[in-house]
Amino acid sequence: MTDELLWSGVSGQATAVAAGEVSAAALLEATLARIEQVDPTLHAFTVVAADAARAEAAARDAAQAAGEPLGPLHGVPVAIKDENDVAGLVTSFGGHGNSEPVAEDGEATRLLREAGAVVVGKTNLPEFGQFPFTESERFGNTLNPWDTSRTPGGSSGGTAAAVASGMVAAAIGGDGGGSIRIPSACCGLFGLKPTRGRVSASPWPDLWGSLGVIGPLTRSVLDSALVYDVLRDRVTPTDRWRAPDSTSFVDAARSGGDGSAPRLRIGWTPRSTVPGVKPSAEQAQALRETVTLLGDLGHEVVEVAPRYPDVTAAFLPQLFGAVREETRRVQHPDRLEKRTREMARLGVWATPRVVAAAERRGERIAEIVDARVFGLVDVLLTPTIPGLPPPVGAVEGRSAVPSLLASTPMVGYCAIWNVTGHPAAAVPAGLSPDDLPTSVQLVARRGAETTLLALAAEIEKARPWAGRRPVVS
Repeated sequence: MTDELLWSGVSGQATAVAAGEVSAAALLEATLARIEQVDPTLHAFTVVAADAARAEAAARDAAQAAGEPLGPLHGVPVAIKDENDVAGLVTSFGGHGNSEPVAEDGEATRLLREAGAVVVGKTNLPEFGQFPFTESERFGNTLNPWDTSRTPGGSSGGTAAAVASGMVAAAIGGDGGGSIRIPSACCGLFGLKPTRGRVSASPWPDLWGSLGVIGPLTRSVLDSALVYDVLRDRVTPTDRWRAPDSTSFVDAARSGGDGSAPRLRIGWTPRSTVPGVKPSAEQAQALRETVTLLGDLGHEVVEVAPRYPDVTAAFLPQLFGAVREETRRVQHPDRLEKRTREMARLGVWATPRVVAAAERRGERIAEIVDARVFGLVDVLLTPTIPGLPPPVGAVEGRSAVPSLLASTPMVGYCAIWNVTGHPAAAVPAGLSPDDLPTSVQLVARRGAETTLLALAAEIEKARPWAGRRPVVS
């Protein structure tokens, strides 16, 4: 087992196992060794299910030896954000609220296993995923592999740290206000928030009302597409949201890589939806360089000045309503963090009727954005986050309101697209002079994830990133 296989991504690992170059069991043991080496520093995992994963890898090898058909993720170790159900494990939501293991996989986990993936464990998040910093009283602060004094972002920060450090090639995150894109930006990953209703939320009917979605974080565009082609368009009868069926994400990623994707009209802006939030010098430079690159690739690139609607009245009721609902769902509400219980009390006004009104307001905002932005351009290009990854401890020890205020700038480019349901992707843009990742965000019309994947793959080919390794490697 070479170190290179651990860094070869989903595509490389799946190909090696299917070709018989390495067994699923051997790949898993190398993965577990990498986790044992790196995770004591990063605190990415809440639990490593080594014994269960070994049994699963052995079953994958037995099936392959018997000549059974292999799934597209056959033998690939993956991790799951600890707000999603994995049979036999406690769904912690980043805290002490639950103590009993769940009996069944959530739908996303089930689909990954059906495709042949091996689940190695669950990853850290702030309790209930409330903040864009992965700081948990129970599991500690997750650290950024590029600089362990910095945050990996959140709320899928454990997922991002696990992938960026080479512990796994892909891991599942969730995004209710930027929680796939923000940690991807902080850790130098590709992270696509899909269109609302693209991936099943089952066993729950929705995630944070109309805000939340599930998806992978990976080091390459193709790896993301491979995982999404397992997850997409498989919603269940209990899911509230259903996106129109899509075409192959893998084909879209490959069209970007081979130059066959169509040329686009791309609007770019440094403007945030939060007053006073502007990109740092490093992120502004990354944006300008990407504008130049896209022009060189033959796209029509124009500066735009979107008149973004105010999303506060659509976003905050759903956030507070979700925290109140999740507080009711856990087995031990009294064991939740003090800040979480405070959020639930502050959100007493976020009744189901108020949340429903916020969802309707979000749909009106989506229609406005469609007219003001996507009536003019195919893709919108912005920064993903305003600055470089902040130091660890951004909300540590703070009460609810100061934590929300500290979080607001981090979601300034992302949260609007949760309100509207548009797909949006964080794309690596290089390293700052301090060797920290920079990132740009691509946004497309609802249902147009394939447009983003093709464009991101073009950027990736012109500006290779996936082979770079952080400090902890």
